[in-house]
Amino acid sequence: MGTRLGTLVERFGGRLMGDANLEVTGIAPLADAGVSHISFLSNSKLRAQARDSHAAALIVAEKDDEFIAAGYTGARIVVANPYVYFARAAQYFESLTAFVPAPGIHASAVVADDAHVAASAHIGARVVIESGAVIGEHAVIDAGCYIGREAEVGEGTHFFANVTFHAHCIIGARGIIHSGAVIGTDGFGFANEGGVYIKIPQTGRVVIGDDVDIGANTTIDRGALADTIIEDGVKLDNQIQIGHNCHIGAHTAMAGCTGVAGSAKIGKYCTFGGASMVLGHLTIVDRVHVGSASMVSRSILEPGQYTGFYPLAKNAEWEKSAAIVRNLPGMREKIRALEKIIKTNKENEES
Repeated sequence: MGTRLGTLVERFGGRLMGDANLEVTGIAPLADAGVSHISFLSNSKLRAQARDSHAAALIVAEKDDEFIAAGYTGARIVVANPYVYFARAAQYFESLTAFVPAPGIHASAVVADDAHVAASAHIGARVVIESGAVIGEHAVIDAGCYIGREAEVGEGTHFFANVTFHAHCIIGARGIIHSGAVIGTDGFGFANEGGVYIKIPQTGRVVIGDDVDIGANTTIDRGALADTIIEDGVKLDNQIQIGHNCHIGAHTAMAGCTGVAGSAKIGKYCTFGGASMVLGHLTIVDRVHVGSASMVSRSILEPGQYTGFYPLAKNAEWEKSAAIVRNLPGMREKIRALEKIIKTNKENEES
């Protein structure tokens, strides 16, 4: 199923250079785009590739349009941010052929008598919905999911197969939780008495805002007393761990295998590269960007880019560098001693 370029511009804006009635059947990357596709240029380094593309149309930025126009024969949509325009156009193309599950509750699902499931919601095979749970309008709960007691799922939210959403947890509207994610497990809380660990009951909730995406096999622990909070628009990749009583600010994004220890407070519009780690009880302000594999071991109170990993090297070189690092305390003391000797000699000469 295709769409007219004019329809895209009517929906998403942009300045169309070419035939508004030209129909494209989908969106594709520059290297793969054919004569029925629309593609996009978000990196100016690829301008030559875009100019030589076989795509029927291109989404380009104003700064690149003059170069593209000099050799490209297809239509162009000139916009402020081609990558964002691509994302919206891709959503639109997907919607043209997307499968929409029928409302209703599958015969094999187990739904408590006092649970409230909106008539427009879809409940898949072998789903379990416990007492007092609320499933909102147009929500989609795929096969094998578990919804705990008095949990709440907002309007239009989609749980893919085999999501576990424990008691009293809440997620807002238009959320997406992918398969294998577990929301509301007990936080890692124990008191130590003479080497024996005594469990601290985890009685808080996980409260998730609107438009939040949670990746496959990601886990978010419930709070010990207060709640674990995930604000609106947060994007969590696969295999992320969020500890109990954490607070993740709106529109923060974390790449795969990031770990956040309990009671960390992270601000809005932050980003975390893959395998980054945040220690517990730290505060990170808004608009902080942490590089991949970085360890955040102290609070970050100023916005900016932070990186905390040692660059890759050949093993022999790394061992030499590690040996130097281990010897730094001793080297520091020797330098201080030499500085004292130099200072004393200078004072003796002056006197």
